[in-house]
Amino acid sequence: MTTTPIKELAPGRHRLTIDVDDREREFWVYIPTQAEQPEAGWPLVFVFHGGLSNAPTMVRFCEMNEFADTAGFVTVFPNGTGRLPTMKTWNAGMCCGYAQREDVNDVHFVEELLADLPQRVTVDPSRVYATGMSNGGMMAYLLGDKLADRFAAIAPVGGTMGNPSCSPSRPVPLMHIHGTDDQFVRWEGGVGSRSKSKLNFHSVDHAMQNWVAANGAQANPSVETLPAEVDDGTSIERFTYAADTSDSAEVILLKVHGGGHTWPGKESRLELLGPTTHNLDANRVIWEFFQRHTLT
Repeated sequence: MTTTPIKELAPGRHRLTIDVDDREREFWVYIPTQAEQPEAGWPLVFVFHGGLSNAPTMVRFCEMNEFADTAGFVTVFPNGTGRLPTMKTWNAGMCCGYAQREDVNDVHFVEELLADLPQRVTVDPSRVYATGMSNGGMMAYLLGDKLADRFAAIAPVGGTMGNPSCSPSRPVPLMHIHGTDDQFVRWEGGVGSRSKSKLNFHSVDHAMQNWVAANGAQANPSVETLPAEVDDGTSIERFTYAADTSDSAEVILLKVHGGGHTWPGKESRLELLGPTTHNLDANRVIWEFFQRHTLT
């Protein structure tokens, strides 16, 4: 059922705050200016920044809001916590930083946002999604696990699971994007050579094993090499763990050979993050994936 807001946010960018657990929490909302609101309400995509970053930086990093402007969905960029305004983190289990050390309940923060946002914008509650980069990808994994009844699908980028296991209350469709040359959250797991946290991260395979089991997906994926659009030293391999029944959900892995700790399709401003592939547009493939999944 669509919830009608008390006062509708106008199209454009809005910086908002909400008090959660005795903290003032920030979040940015982008309402499309070039697309019309669907009759059932706007789809909602939460986009979580990486560790030691913040929401405005994530906006520039992925530009998901610009894609959403014409694609027709609302983007929400929440801000993590930390002592410095430009260096925030999420408590996504084993990681990261201030939020993890202070045991900040970021799942509760998102629950409060899910209660607050329908008072500001007409939301289709069957089409709420989460994506994020690095520590933000770990946050997307955590929300898929802990708030499976609220999120229709998740799409972490460059971030693996922050917990050793998952037990979502229902199968949650998952798409994971990760570069093989990521030196922060390594494909193989362990300590990244450029990671400031020096944490022993879980591997991509660990995430796949856990979520394929949790979703009841086929154990053996179909594998496809996507056609290269440019010669930039990268290539894309797609692993699809298909849903077996109506009570299961698909898991998709996009393996970016030669890709770094970056957002595919968007040039990184920081060389230390490694190569960015232009053989994949993360914004487009994530949205295409999300469009296939709704909560019943």
